[in-house]
Amino acid sequence: MLHNHAANGTAPSDANRGVDAIDTSPTLRQVCLELQAKVDAFLAEDADTKLLRGLQAQVKEAVGVIDEALDRYRVGGRLIYEGNKVKNKKKKKKAHKSSHSVEELSLSYNGGKDCLVLLVLILACLPRHYEETSSVPSSSSPTTTIPSTTTTTTTNITNASINKLTAQIPTNTPAPPTPVRPSTPQPFPSTLQSVYIVSPQPFAEVDDFVDESVAKYHLELCRYSLPMRAALEEYLKERPRVKAVFVGTRRTDPHGASLTHFDQTDKDWPEFMRVHPVIDWHYAEIWAFIRHLEIPYLSLYDQGYTSLGGTKDTHPNPLLKREDEGEGFRPAYELLEDNEERLGRDR
Repeated sequence: MLHNHAANGTAPSDANRGVDAIDTSPTLRQVCLELQAKVDAFLAEDADTKLLRGLQAQVKEAVGVIDEALDRYRVGGRLIYEGNKVKNKKKKKKAHKSSHSVEELSLSYNGGKDCLVLLVLILACLPRHYEETSSVPSSSSPTTTIPSTTTTTTTNITNASINKLTAQIPTNTPAPPTPVRPSTPQPFPSTLQSVYIVSPQPFAEVDDFVDESVAKYHLELCRYSLPMRAALEEYLKERPRVKAVFVGTRRTDPHGASLTHFDQTDKDWPEFMRVHPVIDWHYAEIWAFIRHLEIPYLSLYDQGYTSLGGTKDTHPNPLLKREDEGEGFRPAYELLEDNEERLGRDR
């Protein structure tokens, strides 16, 4: 479930859950503006700790990488399909009205802390890249979403604040050659396409959080209970226009040591560009971002889990076991060292 210590979200009433109730939830653009304002405000702070000052630098670098990717890949419209691989697997397959999504870009999203930070940063960057109004009515957004249990407010930001943030973005990030972009202005997307490769024996809390993220952040999510390579092959068959995928891998993750911000997949894997905006972030910086910006996160992290896989190979981190306060574990954000993050994993 969505978990937030800083805000007490109000659950929707029974009337608001009705089929005929008017959908008053924020559009993707409104969500993006709120997150952009939060990121803007954080970057404008006079940070009073070394951790937060370092985090500001990491955010600026990540924003530069995301902006580079958004400049190189485009938006388009398509039919959105629901089924056992898309959004809510309990729904029967059917087609919805055409919707606009970031067509050549996708996000690898499993509800974990790293990809959550990446998702927030991507959404915060979108308003600088697309038109203020969409040619697609808000009613064309996916309709089979799960009501969010948190409250979101819309925040307006000024062009000055956008320009200030843009001026701080690094310009020397390596990237692939720029594809030809459409000459006509692009409408603001109504969804962000994403792919969820489900772990064997997944935690129910993880699946619930992913479902709530779909609703809260307007994700156009395809999910696969397959090995990673097979899942990516299937995904690209269904979404052949995808040319790049945002991935929340960090340097200390398995196979992360030699990655850069932009890496083509290996020759024997499905072909796309992997984009790693948070590759050089430290564990403590991930948690500082989530907590400082008051981003709702997965409740398992408050039970001592620091790295998540499936229920058979993932346990609370032993370093967080409470010694003098009874049974249980301290929250994940109390861990500090990168090399201790995976001590709760069997592999």
